[in-house]
Amino acid sequence: MSTPSRAQAGVSPGGGPKVRNLLSFKGRYRTLHLTWFAFFLSFVVWFNFAPFARAIGDQMGLTKAQLTTLALCNVALTVPARVLIGMLLDRLGPRRVYAGILMFSAIPCTVFAFADSFPLMVASRLALSVVGAGFVVGIRMVSEWFPPKELGTAEGIYGGWGNFGSAAAAALLPTVAGVIGGPQGWRWAIASTGLIAAAYGLFYLNTVSDTPDGSPYAKSRRAGALEVTNKAAVFGLAGLTVPLTGVLGLIVWRIRIVEVISVEVMWILLATVAALLTFQLRLVFKVNAQALKGTYPANDRYQFRSVSILSLAYFCNFGSELAIVSMLPIFFAETWNLSPTVAGLTASGFAFMNLVARPAGGLMSDLLGSRRRTLQFLLLGLGVGYTGMALLGPSWPVPAAMAVTMLCSLFVQSSEGAVFAIVPMVKKRVSGQISGIVGASGNVGAIVFLTALLFVPAQTFFLIIGAASLLANLACRWLPEPESSFSGDLIRDTASTAALEEPAGATPAGVARELEPQPAT
Repeated sequence: MSTPSRAQAGVSPGGGPKVRNLLSFKGRYRTLHLTWFAFFLSFVVWFNFAPFARAIGDQMGLTKAQLTTLALCNVALTVPARVLIGMLLDRLGPRRVYAGILMFSAIPCTVFAFADSFPLMVASRLALSVVGAGFVVGIRMVSEWFPPKELGTAEGIYGGWGNFGSAAAAALLPTVAGVIGGPQGWRWAIASTGLIAAAYGLFYLNTVSDTPDGSPYAKSRRAGALEVTNKAAVFGLAGLTVPLTGVLGLIVWRIRIVEVISVEVMWILLATVAALLTFQLRLVFKVNAQALKGTYPANDRYQFRSVSILSLAYFCNFGSELAIVSMLPIFFAETWNLSPTVAGLTASGFAFMNLVARPAGGLMSDLLGSRRRTLQFLLLGLGVGYTGMALLGPSWPVPAAMAVTMLCSLFVQSSEGAVFAIVPMVKKRVSGQISGIVGASGNVGAIVFLTALLFVPAQTFFLIIGAASLLANLACRWLPEPESSFSGDLIRDTASTAALEEPAGATPAGVARELEPQPAT
């Protein structure tokens, strides 16, 4: 296969991305803009329940416990879905997978919008929680089009601008419902988000390509679990699988404590989660039999500890973001005796920072010469920021409390951008699965932190997150710096590409050669 020229790939011969390039709609920037907007729409769909929660509860006669259950169902399957979508992504490519997610969203979205019973609403929100896993698809797509030296900025824009879909849903959907008018306005507003997403999915399918012309798409060789390359990594992956699946049990328990399900149903669901975990662990060892034997090609290995450390970092930053967005309006209302409207507007700045902070984290990672040290610095700031939030109380002026919150948010979302400036470089052909595992760890963090909030006051809650962030900062000391982090050439999995080019039945290139282990590029 021929190697794409830098012009074909849309790679400029100069330094990092410039503002005028980011505003372009040509080459790789066109793919970036079309992809972040796909992510934006997936988040509008995923968060289309929250703005209408009170109206839906009043109209449908739902209790507070039932509304809590719907909110939990909205995130329940996002964790396993991120992992499964990562597997599909590495086999089918981002174009088809993203289009499929967006077109699929129209079905459960329409069902929820016109549901006339609580069980139907639960089923449709469970299905919609899968849509929240679409984030990982764009991470792989952007990494196919941008060289390492610009990848942090590009992934930051994708994550930050797309993530703003949650804020857009909160701001725009009530207006749409008001224009339509009547008590059924929320139904039409929610249904419209699914139809728009489906139409864009069809457009995306026919508009973008997985890679620049002439660049091969490196596919994973095995399905079912992440492919790792040494014996220790197999057991590390098994250990990481436990919380990624076990968190479903935590969700079941949380639904039980609000007495939505009986004790008997809880035990049945917990047994199902245990069976799923057992099945996934078997797949981990089956898929990685070669790594267990120690016969993995030396030139095709990568260091699994990168996945573990990045997962811990995202557990802290994105996990805390989701948790904080959920509790911050109530915290402001109760601490300073604000009305719900004023408290909501005051707390909204935390999510609003996504527009600039996440791209800023990616840009810092591109410019500061070390992606590992950049992430360390931002995680340190995150720990200090949450320690500062733990000091907030009624004696603080509200503007000062807002300033501390916004500063903490800056480190939260910048560090998210720094994490995904590294993720696509760990191992190219399985980067979708790695993105899925790291992304799912963020959702696990949110559920763990919010569960802790059930038992401790807000100040202790902030300290718990701060301590976890400082632990992640320490772990980054052992995070490998990706090779060719600042190269101007597109990332390629050379061992994988060589294997794809071998004639059928031939021994893959690299297996027959004894080479020293090399860090993944």
